[in-house]
Amino acid sequence: MDTPTPAPVEPSLSEAELRQAIELLFYAYRDFTAEADAILARYGFGRAHHRVIYFVGRHPGATVSHLLGILKITKQSLGRVLNQLLHEGFVIQKANARDRRHRLLHLTDKGRELEATLTALQARRIARAYAETKSGNGHEFRNVLRAIINPEDRPRIERLDLDPL
Repeated sequence: MDTPTPAPVEPSLSEAELRQAIELLFYAYRDFTAEADAILARYGFGRAHHRVIYFVGRHPGATVSHLLGILKITKQSLGRVLNQLLHEGFVIQKANARDRRHRLLHLTDKGRELEATLTALQARRIARAYAETKSGNGHEFRNVLRAIINPEDRPRIERLDLDPL
């Protein structure tokens, strides 16, 4: 399988600086997910379960279609994860009062508790990282993360009201 070659970019950073940023992002992601991964493993869950729990918690009443748009995974992949979360009582489906064909997803008390635990761990890590930076706030960091997101997805992210500060 041929790997597509990315379009050339005129970076303001050297290749070494860009590679350092890539490595830092890999290491940061590894450590950002490590504590949550350990908790998820106790339930037999993985990162896909975490993402579903997080976004259902962030968007109570989301449809499967909405969740697919956020997660950018196949319906089959979501179905496997969602079925396990439904079966084990972390997520429930409610019929949409306006259109009964659509099922609205909500966390159960058990799901909200797990989501809160995982989010608290990761929020604490990010808060600590903000505190260790010179500026103390995460504005520039959030700007860099937004800029890494594919341009076609940025309007969705902006609609999520992620930066109410």
